[in-house]
Amino acid sequence: MSDHDWLAERFESDRPRLRALSYRMLGSAAEADDAVQESWIRLSRSRTDEVENLSGWLTTIVARVSLNMLQSRKSRPEDLVDTTEAGEPHDEAAPDDPEEEAVLADSVGVALLVVLDTLTPAERLAFVLHDMFAVPFEEIATIVDRSPAAARQLASRARRRVQRAAPLARTAAVGVYDEGADGPKKGKSDLANAFLAASREGNFEALLSMLDPDIVLRSDPTAVQMGVDAELRGADAVTRVFAGRAWAPVPALIDGTAGLVWAKGGRPRLAFRFTVDDGRITAIGIEAELADVDIALAI
Repeated sequence: MSDHDWLAERFESDRPRLRALSYRMLGSAAEADDAVQESWIRLSRSRTDEVENLSGWLTTIVARVSLNMLQSRKSRPEDLVDTTEAGEPHDEAAPDDPEEEAVLADSVGVALLVVLDTLTPAERLAFVLHDMFAVPFEEIATIVDRSPAAARQLASRARRRVQRAAPLARTAAVGVYDEGADGPKKGKSDLANAFLAASREGNFEALLSMLDPDIVLRSDPTAVQMGVDAELRGADAVTRVFAGRAWAPVPALIDGTAGLVWAKGGRPRLAFRFTVDDGRITAIGIEAELADVDIALAI
């Protein structure tokens, strides 16, 4: 086997891990693939005979490529001064909680990607590398060009933001019931989840059973431009739109109320609000104008 073939085989063995790392950094499968491919190009052009830990070397390269890509698309400039968030104590010497970090690391999903997208590039890199891939702060420091203590502080700030967002996101998956004269009835969260399941399965009859016969579906102008119907009336018409549809929204809290959100590249694109009366969905609102909408996706 030639050196090039050995290197290619070695790289392929690391590719899944490198792609996972880059995806968590970038929130886009396509960009993650680009970052990994760029890393292979750099590897194939480098002298690696003196590299003792090739996997660690590749991790560093992918992290740097992903960081550059993330910085290039960020509209807001990053403050390179190591400061804490307003009103929060400086805790760079505070010990990390391994159990807490493990819980956060296992919470990877669309919701976490949305939260990560609110971080600065350096914060995101420090959190992803340390909390999800166990990279030491000494190595992270060389990537972000800061001290190990500053790299620890970046991860700490990111961790606090994720912690603040996670409880809200998790409540979206909890069933909420309305108390009626005859006992508890299905609430929005239950119906939203059941609606999602029936839609994915193409269960026409199940969808019909959840919808009020006179249900109204309305979409905002931006959603209409994306190809969504402006208005539909009647359970049959609404069911035909959603039954068997190749979509993948997730349960969410939309302005504090249970609903569904479809996200792409880690960013919410469409929000589905449900109006429920007497255990049935009477209206669905589809929104693509989400700038002022508070969304917490279920992790």
